[in-house]
Order: sequence, then C-alpha cells, then structure tokens
Amino acid sequence: MTAALQPPSLLDEKQDWTVDDLASLPEDLRYELIDGRLILPSPTYFHQEICAELRDMLRINCPPGYGPTFDVSLEVDRRNEPRPDVLVVRKAHGFRTPVPVKSALLVVEVISPTSHFRDMFAKLKVYAASGVGTYLVVDPTFEGGVMLTEYRLAADGHYDTIVSTNRLFKTDVPYAITIDVPALTELRNEFRQAQDDQ
Repeated sequence: MTAALQPPSLLDEKQDWTVDDLASLPEDLRYELIDGRLILPSPTYFHQEICAELRDMLRINCPPGYGPTFDVSLEVDRRNEPRPDVLVVRKAHGFRTPVPVKSALLVVEVISPTSHFRDMFAKLKVYAASGVGTYLVVDPTFEGGVMLTEYRLAADGHYDTIVSTNRLFKTDVPYAITIDVPALTELRNEFRQAQDDQ
C-alpha cells in the first residue's frame, strides 16, 4: 500500500514572506522574518543561558522606562520582523508584540554555528536601516574566548565598528553598560566541560 501524497504546507511552498503572511502561522510558533526569509530558530540551553546573563548585565543602569528582555519580535517593515536574542526596549510596549523597532535602545545577537552570516550581515543591515543606534554581537564560537563586537550607527546610516573584545566591555552609549565578557567565556567553558565529561 502506498502512502497518500500530502499537499505541501505553506512553510514548504512559500519563498518570499511578508508580515501579512505571518497571520497564517500558529500563534505559538517562534519565528523571525529577515529579508523575506522565514527563520524558525531553535536555540540551545547554552544559548539561552548566555542571553539570560546578558539581560541581567544590561539591567544595571538601564534608563527609567526601559528594560532588557529577550525573545521579543521587532516590527520593522513588510519583509522584516527580527527577534533579537536580547534587546532593551520601552516598558510601555511590554504588552505588545511585535514591538516597534523605534522603541529599541539597543539589540544584541548571540551567534550560533547556524546564525553567523545572518547575525553579522543580514541583521546588521536590517537594524542599521531601522535606526537602531547600538548593535552588539556576542560570539561564543570564537576560540580565544567569547568575543563581543559593538556597532554604533553613524551619520551615514551604516554601522561603525567601535570595538571587538574578549575582555571586560564598558560603554556609556546608549547608557552606562558593563558586560563581563570573561564571565561569559567561563560559562561557555563550563558547558564545554560538561559535554566532555559525558
């Protein structure tokens, strides 16, 4: 007996997505829309732990009316609805999704082996074009220790690379932020050691 052919799902047949198409997806589905490409992220336990640490570090000195969070979509345009790993946004939008991109003080992406190009190029362009003033990229795949790169929006609408470091990161833009990058490296090493001990 042969199996009946199943019609392709919308996920299989759709190539160029817009925010209007997202209404056809299940409400509990986690997704990102980058340049019309639908991305269904599946973060690891380690990835989420790094995000939680970053959120806690960004909470210190956060300006009144703002707060750090993660796994929240940003409303950008018809072909883009990114879901940054961590972001600092207005609390006034706390009951809304997606959050207007103009509400974001900064966004952070944590690179995974499958997201490197997307985080370093595609999202960088989307966030710059949307006017996000500060973009931080945290790379736990860097062998010399976790690497943090700060991008700041320049007058020409593109990001300037301010610093790449695997040491303690401090800045006053957009507010006084300290990120203990060596502590993130220690966390990564703990997870690697646990994996090796299996």
